[in-house]
Amino acid sequence: MNLLLVMIGGFFGAICRFSLGELIHTNNGFPLTTILINLSGCFILGWFLTYVSLNKKIRPEFTLIIGTGFIGSFTTFSTFSVETLNLFHEGLVFMAVIYVLTSTGLGILLAYAGHNLAISKKREVM
Repeated sequence: MNLLLVMIGGFFGAICRFSLGELIHTNNGFPLTTILINLSGCFILGWFLTYVSLNKKIRPEFTLIIGTGFIGSFTTFSTFSVETLNLFHEGLVFMAVIYVLTSTGLGILLAYAGHNLAISKKREVM
């Protein structure tokens, strides 16, 4: 059953990722689509996992379908890695460094922001 939940979430996450890739086009070489997807995924996963841990009434299956399945397939470290290598190979070293620093730095900050949002909403309910 757990595998099925991850598969369902992964199916929808992959579709959302593909759809956003079709909507957002860049011509300057910077992988804008991937960074927007990965950063939003950091925020959403930070919020979601904190929210679930604070609300014991939520069934653990939701973590599998949304966290592991949907967000896991929506975001992608492999695409980030390959796009970074491509930037280096194309001689766009500065852009590659900015991409890595922005992805990791903002990713951690957004995961933290999502975490804090879930905690603040929990405090408001209490």
